[in-house]
Amino acid sequence: MDDGDEPGVTYADAGVDIEAGDRAVDLIKDKVRSTYRPEVIGDIGGFGSLFAFPKDRYRDPVMVSSTDGVGTKAYLAQATGRFDTIGIDLVAMCVDDIVCQGAEPLYFLDYIAVGHLDPDHISQLVEGMAVGCRQAGCALIGGEMAAHPGSMEPGEFDIVGFAVGVVERDRIISGARIAPGDVLLGLPSPGLRSNGYSLARRVLLERAGRSLHEPAFSGAHHSLADELLEPSVIYASGVVALRDAVDVKGVAHITGGGIPGNLRRILPGTVDAVVRRQDWEAPRIFGEIQHLGGVSDEEMARVFNLGIGMIVVVSEADAFRSLDVLRDRGFRALRIGEVVAGEGRVRVEA
Repeated sequence: MDDGDEPGVTYADAGVDIEAGDRAVDLIKDKVRSTYRPEVIGDIGGFGSLFAFPKDRYRDPVMVSSTDGVGTKAYLAQATGRFDTIGIDLVAMCVDDIVCQGAEPLYFLDYIAVGHLDPDHISQLVEGMAVGCRQAGCALIGGEMAAHPGSMEPGEFDIVGFAVGVVERDRIISGARIAPGDVLLGLPSPGLRSNGYSLARRVLLERAGRSLHEPAFSGAHHSLADELLEPSVIYASGVVALRDAVDVKGVAHITGGGIPGNLRRILPGTVDAVVRRQDWEAPRIFGEIQHLGGVSDEEMARVFNLGIGMIVVVSEADAFRSLDVLRDRGFRALRIGEVVAGEGRVRVEA
């Protein structure tokens, strides 16, 4: 370089701080290791993550996988600067999908994209994932951090998760054996989980002009931000325990599409599911959204879970035993309906 020439451009000049990435890795190492199962081989830093399949536990294993994100709930975490629970939501969305087919979650990977790599921000995101993985009983064995300066603003982020589990071939839960007389058990969800946030934001923040820092609703002792960032319950460990205790015929994760859209996915064409709305009380936030937005009953049921995050189908003979098993695992469950002869429809009764 001749005297007087401008210094060469560095990666940091372009908005990517490699040293910040190294600091982030140092901050998350112990959080990640806290999730390891005995099958994990090696440590953080390899080009690929190693997991020794527990072959002695299975006769005819089938791998089950899923990938998902948290949608625009990430916007609320960004708007409040609270990143410590959104990772729990990410794990929930993935592991609670694969458990619907009876799979025990084995391991989880993540992808984090940010506008500017802040090590503390990354540490909080991964802390939530580690908490979620410990709740689900799976190992957080790999991930990627990517800075996207120019395409994302500082403070912006998006996260994606990947879960892998296993189930014996003859124990796959498909819903095919659901029959008239079977019982629907609902596992309550205290908040919006991770679905319907675009509608919730449009109603609460834009149309109603609510502040995230004001009470969630009249008489509430917590803020609207607290309510909307309530982390998702992770049901996987309860469903796996139930699978091992009784004959589980079907499991539906209630996400986008609500109860009708998701329960329909597991029903044979010879039955209908009758869901009784009077058998549980929806969290108050749903009533706030409906009232302030003038949202119809049909639209609410199509977008939100209305307080039920997972539905399990068992025989009448196994209903009480199932409630006990779930309770022993720390999950409150309610009988919310039955299966009748029909054409594969979901009938929601007031």
